[in-house]
Amino acid sequence: MERPAKRDLRLEAESFALSLIPQTSIVHQGTAEMKTIQKIPISHIDLTDETFSVNFMLDLDRLRSSIEEIGLIQPVLLRKKQDEYQIVCGFRRIFIVKEIGGSDILSIVLDEDENDDLRLFFTSLHENLTTRGFNTIEKAIALDKLVHQFHIDSFTVIKKYLPLFDLEADEKILNTYLSLIPMEDEIKRYVLKEEVSRTNIRRISGLSSKDRMALLSLISPLKLGENRLREILTFLEEIALRDHLKIREILKRPEIQVVLSHQDLTPSQRADRMKKALLGLRYPRMHNMETKFEKKRRELSLPTNVSLLHQPFFEGKGLKMEFHFETVEEYRSMLSTLSKLTDKREFKEMVLENM
Repeated sequence: MERPAKRDLRLEAESFALSLIPQTSIVHQGTAEMKTIQKIPISHIDLTDETFSVNFMLDLDRLRSSIEEIGLIQPVLLRKKQDEYQIVCGFRRIFIVKEIGGSDILSIVLDEDENDDLRLFFTSLHENLTTRGFNTIEKAIALDKLVHQFHIDSFTVIKKYLPLFDLEADEKILNTYLSLIPMEDEIKRYVLKEEVSRTNIRRISGLSSKDRMALLSLISPLKLGENRLREILTFLEEIALRDHLKIREILKRPEIQVVLSHQDLTPSQRADRMKKALLGLRYPRMHNMETKFEKKRRELSLPTNVSLLHQPFFEGKGLKMEFHFETVEEYRSMLSTLSKLTDKREFKEMVLENM
């Protein structure tokens, strides 16, 4: 029996795309213009021109697998520009085809006299919205280009374009996203990876570049949720204001560095210790009281099922003791142990200090 010839899916897909849509229409000022799909050498495309690009930290794996398996079905959109071509839509597709060794790419080419850049940018935005959507940084890039590259007034951006990105039409939201633009790429990647809230984005944007990078070295190794990140930022801001220090100067303190040096701890454990270290720097008097209290509590050698607690933040008088037991014998033993506390100097001091 004769074995069937191996099919080249990439060539079939390309042929299918060309035969299915030999022409496509581009709507310009109410008139539909027919544009022929053609193969353009990638070497003739200006890959450095990012006028219409908003890409950041692209996830190319799925698109790469698709193109490697069946080839490119949807052509890219280019504009003739002197001796080269400018990319309007399809940055990712061109990058992948070039990466896997392709020399040309299916394209729809706009004439050189098509000079309505804002319309083309809007076309690019809509194509991406319908195929993959935008991450937080890409939304920021798009909004920044609308304001600073295409000179759209803020009111129009807020009312027309923020809803396009599923954002509330609010000036504060626009300013929050614009504040991401001058941030360092490392910070932007952290914002994406950890899904940092808008509130914390605003606080981070208020720091200098050097302080942001110092902060990143602190928070990157830690497992921080939104609340814990907010606490750390609050402590740092308050310490900096009180002591007239920069954030990066605070982070050089030995109390901070010793926590970061504990590689044996889990990120969550280091986050807990970092909070305690910053709490101690923010409230040194309370920290000293806590340290003394903990030292005396350890010296009492209490059973593991007994807790001796002070009032929250040492505000208020008295101590609180909690314990649990499962049998009558455990209860009797515990009462016997507790009754002997009155003979211990440490316990008497703790009672007097919290009267």
